[in-house]
Amino acid sequence: MHSLKRRAARVSPPGPGSSPGADPHPSPLQSPAAASPNPPSAPHPDSIPEGSQERPPGPCAPPGLAEALSALGLEGEREYAGDIFAEVMVCRALPRRALPPTVTPEMRALVVDWLIQVHEYLGLAGDTLYLAVHLLDSYLRAGRVRLHRLQLLGVACLFVACKMEECVLPESASLCLLGAGSFSRAELLRAERRILSRLDFRLHHPGPLLCLGLLAALAGSSPQVVLLATYFLELSLLEAEAAGWEPGRRAAAALSLAHRLLDGAGSGLEPSLYSPAELRPLKPCMVRAALRGPAPGRAAIFLKYARPQRQGTSLAAARLLCRPQPGPP
Repeated sequence: MHSLKRRAARVSPPGPGSSPGADPHPSPLQSPAAASPNPPSAPHPDSIPEGSQERPPGPCAPPGLAEALSALGLEGEREYAGDIFAEVMVCRALPRRALPPTVTPEMRALVVDWLIQVHEYLGLAGDTLYLAVHLLDSYLRAGRVRLHRLQLLGVACLFVACKMEECVLPESASLCLLGAGSFSRAELLRAERRILSRLDFRLHHPGPLLCLGLLAALAGSSPQVVLLATYFLELSLLEAEAAGWEPGRRAAAALSLAHRLLDGAGSGLEPSLYSPAELRPLKPCMVRAALRGPAPGRAAIFLKYARPQRQGTSLAAARLLCRPQPGPP
């Protein structure tokens, strides 16, 4: 969670560049799907009576947020707990646009699967992978892409994500070698410039991994539940439809599914930010991905979580999903 500490230090209310009509301090107690379309505007600082030391009210923190921050090693950030929670949890998803005609969901999954292998080989932070896939999806939904340049686009997104999240950057020449000579260093740098231009340098994105950490701390989830939820969350990277899910809702669905499999329904330790009805459409996608196993072009995550270092989580998940369940996943 080292990146959460870095994000906490730079969280600030949205400035003039925020989208019009958006509430700068949405309440984290209410899910984005259930939020009012016309939230009341926050009081202007000038409306505070002269001489008053009271600050304008910030976002309402959910019960147990202070304890959750302590569990994540963020005791010193309690003053900004509401802002941190709103920044991480109440984050909009990408527009529900179709992929370009030249890119099918299978082709996208193939590139993401390869990026996962490169990410693990280089030993990069988890947030780097989620940001790279987010940049890839943002670029794909912003215009047309040449099919033979899809791998170059993926590695360029990973290169940009490294500059946002990593303390030590991988060499661009090393990334070219991992591409088996399919592109040069000059082509990689040109692709990086195209990404920055098309996305208008809008690179910051609180990924679902951060949301999962906060939700798990709020729910008091066990390490086994968190590991299984992390597996489900990473599997969602392979699904093109998951790009249209809010990061907080995606993380909540993964955590809820993990609690159901390990603790049983009605355990009381599931995330309460979203209702079961809001999470229900997301879970089947994760279940299908987990039951698919090491399918060709989608095997990297399954094999990664089958290793002893991750307690054979992918194998255990398949067994748990195959046994009879008391209710729908």
